[in-house]
Amino acid sequence: MMRGRRYMAIAMRAPDGKIVLHSEPLSPIYQSPAARIPFLRGLVLLWDALALGARALTISANTQAGEDEEKLEGAPLAITMIISLGFAVGLFFVAPAGLSHLIEGWLGLPPIWGSILEGALRLSVLIGYLGLIGRVGEIRRVYGYHGSEHKTIHAFEAAAKLTPKEVDKFPREHPRCGTAFLLTVIVFSILLFALIGPMPLLPRLGLRVLLIPVLASIAYEYLRWSAAHFSNPLVRILVAPNLALQRLTTRPPDKGMLEVGIAAFKEMKRLEEKAETQDFSAPTP
Repeated sequence: MMRGRRYMAIAMRAPDGKIVLHSEPLSPIYQSPAARIPFLRGLVLLWDALALGARALTISANTQAGEDEEKLEGAPLAITMIISLGFAVGLFFVAPAGLSHLIEGWLGLPPIWGSILEGALRLSVLIGYLGLIGRVGEIRRVYGYHGSEHKTIHAFEAAAKLTPKEVDKFPREHPRCGTAFLLTVIVFSILLFALIGPMPLLPRLGLRVLLIPVLASIAYEYLRWSAAHFSNPLVRILVAPNLALQRLTTRPPDKGMLEVGIAAFKEMKRLEEKAETQDFSAPTP
């Protein structure tokens, strides 16, 4: 999937081997004032990106299913998304907080070390989860397509030819990747929860969930800043862990995957350029 300012485009490899394209306009929220307000824009755009990513995966899965197989849509899709989101919150936020609370009491750790322990547990769960699901055959393919997306974006930003041979020369890590966002949230959670200090178990678990939007907003602004200053050597050092983590969520794509990534980008670019031309040629009142 490739997302521009106004359109998103998905390229999929159908069961017959052909590349199928799907495109649609983005939500008006991307052009709204809320998308330009620092910290608020992180919540708005990340929530929509989550829904957009789930929709892209669903469209791809339904394309692979064919005409005669059951497709995931409507209420079943909404229920699946809610369950998945709840599972992620429980696994990455509630479980590490609860486990670290027990270990803190058992070992008598001071609050600052308890927060570091909680962050370390959260990071361990994240790395273990990404590494584990990466062993599943279908997820390995998804990671390969993820790598093709990054390589294609790198090639475009370097003004290189968008051919599989040229695109494959570029790295499969990218500073604006969502994986970088996950690691940034975890790092900032250590700092924020250390400032809050100790508290009983139930309020602690509840606060961890309630503060997820705050952490997401801070992480989003940090990623915007680091991406804008990526040429700075110090910034490159700061984002190095983010890029390293992407080794788990991307795999070297084959030629077919690169073709799909390029096709999605070209379709998105075509729609964006068409929209810009129409806006430029529109009569003024």
